[in-house]
Amino acid sequence: MTFEKLNLIAPILEAIKQGGYTSPTPIQHQTIPAILSGRDMIGCAQTGTGKTAAFAIPILQLLHQQKSFNQTRRKIRALILTPTRELAVQIGQKFHAYGKHLPLKHTIVYGGVKQYSQVKILSQGVDILVATPGRLLDLMNQRFIDLSNVSILTLDEADRMLDMGFIYDVKKIIGKISPQRQSLMFSATMQGEVMTLAQTILKNPIKISVSPESPTALNIKQEVYLVDRSKKADLLLHILQTKAKDSTLVFTRTKSGANRVSKFLANAGISSDAIHGNKSQGARQKALDSFKAKKTRVLVATDVASRGIDISALDNVINFEIPNIPETYIHRIGRTGRAGLSGMAFSFCDWEEKKHMRSIMRLTKSEITLVEDHPFPSKMDGKQSSSSNNQEPSRPPRRPHRKGGNSRFSRGGDIRGGSGDVRGGSGDVSGGSGVSRGSWQGAKSAKDVGRFGASKSRFGKVSKKRLSGEAS
Repeated sequence: MTFEKLNLIAPILEAIKQGGYTSPTPIQHQTIPAILSGRDMIGCAQTGTGKTAAFAIPILQLLHQQKSFNQTRRKIRALILTPTRELAVQIGQKFHAYGKHLPLKHTIVYGGVKQYSQVKILSQGVDILVATPGRLLDLMNQRFIDLSNVSILTLDEADRMLDMGFIYDVKKIIGKISPQRQSLMFSATMQGEVMTLAQTILKNPIKISVSPESPTALNIKQEVYLVDRSKKADLLLHILQTKAKDSTLVFTRTKSGANRVSKFLANAGISSDAIHGNKSQGARQKALDSFKAKKTRVLVATDVASRGIDISALDNVINFEIPNIPETYIHRIGRTGRAGLSGMAFSFCDWEEKKHMRSIMRLTKSEITLVEDHPFPSKMDGKQSSSSNNQEPSRPPRRPHRKGGNSRFSRGGDIRGGSGDVRGGSGDVSGGSGVSRGSWQGAKSAKDVGRFGASKSRFGKVSKKRLSGEAS
């Protein structure tokens, strides 16, 4: 099958040829004719299989062929909603690449930057708008954007959009669009609220899925390491020195965690950078460009900031912390093994994260190798298994709350609100079940050490709040 057999117009075929593509991917082969027919559609495929081109190419052709097309008074006729800035930029690049020989204009709007330049482009008229829900609603409320002429609506990465709490924003936006439209929905996973939303906005949709029984790509080798939280940094350094010697993307749950991991690696002599929601769009794009150019070996990212990272030859992904949402794991490791290439996914699992790992294995139904032969095996797991006949260990006891101190982190740097040490259980900063001073060479204070390395008996209560409560 070639693109010529998909009934595409000559300008688009020329742009595809110039991009070096000859054959459509399975999702493109099935999706492009369906969209060109004018039907609503749900498309589900693994990350990295060409979902963006699957809707960008037919949208460009449909808009170009509309009889009401007026170059002098352009109005927004196609809207693509996406959850993150990075993904919006990526989609915009695809529309530019495939539509460069067409008289169509597109632009992207997203938060985190000043709106002036975005509003200026919008005032000149565009045919295609790629937007994140928050900034789009803001500009709509200021009357800079009118969606009454939109004839094609696309929701990309719909599951992630709902996970991030955009469900109400999405419904408000859809309410401003004419019901006489063509609606498309794309994602790597389609479950729960996503299917409920699909039933409300799609009319008799075509359902296309090219995912195998396992939602994760078969060309990605997956390994999991049981390790205590206080030793994860040491294990990360070991993996980067022995197995993951090329470009590596490391995932953390929190923004502060991404900063600390990046700082630790830099102090260990490994070039690294971090991207997360607290950084400006310019800083995030600069870090991403440096990583793509292989000037930076390791990029540390949160889940939100990582969406839209499109690197065709990324060798390794490391889950420094296991995600508590199984679908997030699929999106994480989907950053590697793209375009048919092979990839490696390493996951560091501590005692508290075992339940998350079991949920991931139930969802993916794929082979994840347990690596027991490594320098930092979980001591808690070993102690429990020898004394409990390998049964699931019970939750470690919690220390009683101390009056006069914050149960999280105080200004003095003490995890229990004291004067700067990191006591917990039977260990402290210098030994016991805490972390050694050598584990985090980049820590400048007891506060830095405490956030990563408090002892297990005390850290259980704090980590659950931090890992599930802090947005990325």
